[in-house]
Amino acid sequence: MAKVTDLVKRLLVGRALRSGQLHEQLLPKRIALPVFASDALSSVAYAPQEILVILSLAGVSFYAYSPWVAIAVVVVMLTVVASYRQNVHAYPSGGGDYEVATTNLGKNAGLTVASALMVDYVLTVAVSVANGVDYVGATIPFVAQHKPAVAIVIVILLTVVNLRGIRESGAAFAIPTYAFMIAVLGLITWGGFRLLVLGEEIEAPSAHFTIHPEQSNLTAFAAAFLVLRAFSSGCAALTGVEAISNGVPAFRKPKSRNAATTLLLMGLVSITMFGGIIALGLASGVKVAEPAVVARDLLRPDGTPVGPGYYQQPIISQVADAVFGSGSLPFIVISAVTALILFLAANTAFNGFPVLGSILAQDRYLPRQLHTRGDRLAFSNGIIILALGACLLLWGFQADVSRLLNLYIVGVFVSFTLSQTGMVIHWTRHLKTETDPRVRHQMHRSRVINFFGGVMTGLVLIVVLLTKFMVGAWIVVFAMPVLFLMMKGIRRHYDKVAGELELTEDYEPATLPARNHTIVLVSKIHKPTMRALAYARATRPSTLEAVTVGVEGEESRKLQEEWERRGIPVPLKILDSPYREITQPILDYVKTLRRRSPRDVVTVFIPEYVVGHWWEHLLHNQSALRLKARLLFKPGVMVTSVPWQLHSSDRLQGRPEPFAPGSVRRPWHQTVKEEETGQLADKRP
Repeated sequence: MAKVTDLVKRLLVGRALRSGQLHEQLLPKRIALPVFASDALSSVAYAPQEILVILSLAGVSFYAYSPWVAIAVVVVMLTVVASYRQNVHAYPSGGGDYEVATTNLGKNAGLTVASALMVDYVLTVAVSVANGVDYVGATIPFVAQHKPAVAIVIVILLTVVNLRGIRESGAAFAIPTYAFMIAVLGLITWGGFRLLVLGEEIEAPSAHFTIHPEQSNLTAFAAAFLVLRAFSSGCAALTGVEAISNGVPAFRKPKSRNAATTLLLMGLVSITMFGGIIALGLASGVKVAEPAVVARDLLRPDGTPVGPGYYQQPIISQVADAVFGSGSLPFIVISAVTALILFLAANTAFNGFPVLGSILAQDRYLPRQLHTRGDRLAFSNGIIILALGACLLLWGFQADVSRLLNLYIVGVFVSFTLSQTGMVIHWTRHLKTETDPRVRHQMHRSRVINFFGGVMTGLVLIVVLLTKFMVGAWIVVFAMPVLFLMMKGIRRHYDKVAGELELTEDYEPATLPARNHTIVLVSKIHKPTMRALAYARATRPSTLEAVTVGVEGEESRKLQEEWERRGIPVPLKILDSPYREITQPILDYVKTLRRRSPRDVVTVFIPEYVVGHWWEHLLHNQSALRLKARLLFKPGVMVTSVPWQLHSSDRLQGRPEPFAPGSVRRPWHQTVKEEETGQLADKRP
């Protein structure tokens, strides 16, 4: 079974890599861009549309605010990109926002950032995959009917690719990501050329539709609130920016410079695509409404609702239809690569979450297993935990993008705000000791950038909380403190264990036990029992006895007779068990030995079978496992397993036979005699 599972693992994950090959997994900028920026780049598939969807609640007239909302989002994006370029230079170790907040604002702030980022990474996977399934489901009815199951399968596939290592996953995702960038930039270029140079008009499929407003005659406050809500939804375009600051160690040297360059490229491309899509959408007359009210509130030119049979194309599809025409090759390519990039956008989280989990595990805020690299030098445990969290969300929310988006971006703006605040403190602290005028000038500039970034992201965080709290963001607000308290509890546990185990200067080694009472558990007389007895005798204990539990009187009598007939020179003690319990009589007997001699130790030898098939584990060793589990909690009691390899275990690892063919066992009396005269010691290897 083990060989089969190992073969499957090698087929899926690939051959194991040596630790010394870690440098081979480092990424050049051309691969790092699709690995760390796919989330931010893919946001143009839904962020511009979310702005128009929210504004449509007040009717088409409110679309006039969309350019100003888009400009505000672009300003925030430029600010965040510029701010994080300072971060990657100041903190290149890969701790990102967590390290910045911990160093400058304290451990609690750092854990707040960590909990926010972990929640947001899980949501990134869920939202991206669910949105991609929506694109595919528009053309394949089977996918639309089984959205949660298909989304979970996609997450599993992404997990397998990422388990193969960061370099291989980057190479696999590079071509689709670059194809998406080229397709969207080509769409914007050709659409702008037709509008500005050729003077042609472009028309989206929904250009002649109108929208029945959900809210009319809004007060100034209500209108402002709606615009702010549209702005907060559009800020989904900023998700994924922080991933590069967490992934600096994955870059080739010079790491900080390459990370900063990649961050700048990502920001420029994202802003261009975001602005271009929303501009072409407005120019072509795109009309979009909330999915729940499309059939009722989206009206045809004659004023009738489009009805439940109408499928509302996403904004990119409508713009591609307007620029290239429905059914054209460019339209099909753009639709295909958009769906694909939404799936691959989850890869940003698959690279950010495991690194963050590794750093938190190193700081003892998460289980230490998250700091361990797998066969392919990726943080496999973190990848698997992220996948499980995303699958639970997809199943719980039925892969509904509109419901998942309400939970989105809260966490990332918490980390943005605390990180930029920490960077301001960082530059202020260093300015107190720096004397070089040129360096001080750079620090002043960086501090201004980070201060402006902190103010902007703080304001956005307030807007997001105000506008999204009642429609789902409260779940994230609840989940973050739960994660925070969990990490604090894990750290307290590790600190407590370390305190118990620490060797102090006045520590005196424990005194040796006065005697070692050894018992060998016996169920019947067979080869495993004889091996356990021989090994127990070889340890030269103070006292040695075999112990069995007498459940059936006849079986106990036969065992005693055979024991005496074979002349086994170890006394056999039979424990009565009127209630047919095996574990408790042994525990009671061990307690009796401990009470009789508290300074002594009791060693319990348990014969166990070594099997080669998974199902054989269910048939053997169950009593031994239960007994060991109970004995481990008894102070002064040592438990020793004596393995006996069954023939089925030969398939896992070849082993010599216990006795060579034709050999003859020495009888017990001869072994005892040699032991007493010292001859046996000379024969032992």
